[in-house]
Amino acid sequence: VQLVESGGGSVQAGGSLRLSCKASGDILDDLVIGWFRQAPGKARERISCISRNGDTEYVDSMKGRFSISGDNTLNTVYLQMNTLKPEDTAAYYCAAGYGTGFHALQPPAYWGRGTQVVVSS
Repeated sequence: VQLVESGGGSVQAGGSLRLSCKASGDILDDLVIGWFRQAPGKARERISCISRNGDTEYVDSMKGRFSISGDNTLNTVYLQMNTLKPEDTAAYYCAAGYGTGFHALQPPAYWGRGTQVVVSS
């Protein structure tokens, strides 16, 4: 599976961005795609994931401001980010695996190259 992220950029605090992840290759029935992020000097952290049946999971701290979406093909998966804060500044990565929910991404079988998000105060 190949993953290509886009949609990153610079935004002021309180603004919104929508990231896209385009997937191609072996998109099997049990494919799960998720979003992760890594801030400078910090460990990579997971955000959310979506399965082909539409099931979604979120890390508790990411609920409310972040929303993942995609159709049942998972050809494109979106991460809508609202009310952004400076601490959301990070490289955002799309990842994929096979299985169920976040378990399919422990660890992910595939990674994209990432897209940078910078939130200024």
